[in-house]
Amino acid sequence: MMVGAILTQNTSWNNVEKAILNLKEKSLLSIQKLSQIPASILAEYIRPAGYYNLKVKRLKNLINFIVDRYNGDIKTLFSLDTDTIREELLTVKGIGLETADSIVLYGAGRPIFVVDTYTHRILTRHGLIEEEAGYNDLQSFFMDNLSHDVDLFKEYHALIVKTGKDFCRREPRCSECPLDSLYKVKHD
Repeated sequence: MMVGAILTQNTSWNNVEKAILNLKEKSLLSIQKLSQIPASILAEYIRPAGYYNLKVKRLKNLINFIVDRYNGDIKTLFSLDTDTIREELLTVKGIGLETADSIVLYGAGRPIFVVDTYTHRILTRHGLIEEEAGYNDLQSFFMDNLSHDVDLFKEYHALIVKTGKDFCRREPRCSECPLDSLYKVKHD
């Protein structure tokens, strides 16, 4: 799951799946194996995810962090409280808010809302939040208005991604959007 959280940065999930399949076919989806494989070889396996030289560094940073700080045991990291897990992940070079929160939600199974480009685009276009709103503002919008339930947050995130990909693109398809009847879309 953590591999996917890094590989999905700035690319489509379809490309990430190809890279993960490469790793799976080589039996490399464990912290131990990923810590031992040379970066140059790992880069070739994750090439389909794009920006593979950068992503291999980020992946190695995360793996080395888990090995060095938690003796390679992700369960030890995930046993910490939610805020501490997030703070720890944010100390890793190449792990930002979205990636850290994805790992906390999907990996640790903790209720934290993941914000992405689609979240910002949908909320601003529907006038629910200001254009200048940052990650924490967007996250608070959901955290303050939804019950803190892991499955609910996962479903909301999946639906936002689906709506963003299918309708709320850079060039929006507002007339076909399932949210069109709920809110008046702001067109500047």
